[in-house]
Amino acid sequence: CAVSGVPATCPGVSVRQQLLKEGFHRELVVKVELGARGEDAGGCTVAARIHLPPGIFVDPYELASLQQHNLTKAVLTPDAIDVEAPEYLSTELHVLLFLEPDLQCSHCFQAALPVHGRYHRPAEERQEAWVVVQSPEALLCC
Repeated sequence: CAVSGVPATCPGVSVRQQLLKEGFHRELVVKVELGARGEDAGGCTVAARIHLPPGIFVDPYELASLQQHNLTKAVLTPDAIDVEAPEYLSTELHVLLFLEPDLQCSHCFQAALPVHGRYHRPAEERQEAWVVVQSPEALLCC
């Protein structure tokens, strides 16, 4: 089943994301709690489909290094990303992030993804730019 923000398709399943750290180098943490499905969680595979707007990106070289050291499992599309491009010349990205069981919660899964902010157009009146990240979709196979 697929869950996005509201667990209408899968009752008792919650999906949360949190953006950690400050500045251009952040960490997006995704957590999925299976709720009533807790007893079956040992046989579940959980992934999150994340849509990143043009204002942030995942560095494919950093992601490859993390995967090489078994620190994350993710698929990035498109896989060719211009990490130097500003926000106004970029497109959105999609990431399929596989979550690991949470050792502190028997029916919870989580994963972290390093994300980076892009430069936005210069503005005389503002020193900040807002980037809105949509809720991820949880994909479950139990």
